Amino acid sequence: MALVKSSQEITNSTIGPNSYFTGRFYINGSLKIDGKFEGKSLQAEQLYIGSTGKVKTNIVANSVIVEGVIIGNITARNRVMLLPTAKIYGDIKTPELIIQNGVILEGRCVIANDLKVSAKDLIEAEYAKDNLSEAVLFPKNGRPPEKVERNQNS
Repeated sequence: MALVKSSQEITNSTIGPNSYFTGRFYINGSLKIDGKFEGKSLQAEQLYIGSTGKVKTNIVANSVIVEGVIIGNITARNRVMLLPTAKIYGDIKTPELIIQNGVILEGRCVIANDLKVSAKDLIEAEYAKDNLSEAVLFPKNGRPPEKVERNQNS
């Protein structure tokens, strides 16, 4: 099974290589951008930024595949795939991120499904679960912690 489908298989609308589009773009379907798009926001089910595509806006989509340039944040419900020629300046939030060799990316990446709490809070809570610390292992009195033996009759 191919990791990336051909552009004909993934798009039903296209902004061509010598095109410039600006504003807000909302599409119920797939969109391929080989030209330039600047605006307030861009929303699509599937978004494919071709190797000549340049986008300057925040993106919300189910899936995003990037070969071109993006200046803006990406929020994807399923996956973001950055192919070798991709150049991204912005934050990415998605449950699955695929970055191929050669990508240029500056920004924060949050890789998680929709969480009820922030990823930071979830990770810090998981880290603190065992209560293990230097003070527990090496108390100030210099003695290792004493074993607490249970009475086997209780």
